[in-house]
Amino acid sequence: MGPIIGLEFERLTLRDALDLAILIEEEARDRYWEFADQLAVHDTKEVSDFFLRMARIEERHRSELFQRRQTLFGDAPPTVHRGQLFDVEAPGYEEARAFMGVRQALETVLAAEVKAFLFFSEALPRVKDPELKALFEELRDEEVQHQALVNAELARRPEKPDDSEAYADDPVAQ
Repeated sequence: MGPIIGLEFERLTLRDALDLAILIEEEARDRYWEFADQLAVHDTKEVSDFFLRMARIEERHRSELFQRRQTLFGDAPPTVHRGQLFDVEAPGYEEARAFMGVRQALETVLAAEVKAFLFFSEALPRVKDPELKALFEELRDEEVQHQALVNAELARRPEKPDDSEAYADDPVAQ
């Protein structure tokens, strides 16, 4: 499945694009909340706290985009809905693993930021409207900034092997 279903980028309006960007941030925020809850259960508080921090960052981006949309379009109903996107910026569900460390969490976030960058980069040539193109370029460039921040944090973290597989149960016949 692709990350976007039923949207023709050539026909998107600025309002549609803002709605899409808001939904992308919401999806990532919600996934990070889910990861935080999941890892809190496994007693990996530092990683759970990291994912909570990521959820707050995604919420801040969502809120900024929402305010921008409100300023430009007021309460006009959205024409883009959450069911039309899947994992544009949100990491895949399989990425959260019991006993993962912060370094592995950072690598998961970096992959999500790269995925979002690629999404906006690949959408840009299909966008015709100059305002919309400027928004997508802005969003793509923000993903580059996010990657730099994550890479800087990774550089401060010692490399440790991911031992989450050591705790995985072997499959058994049912």
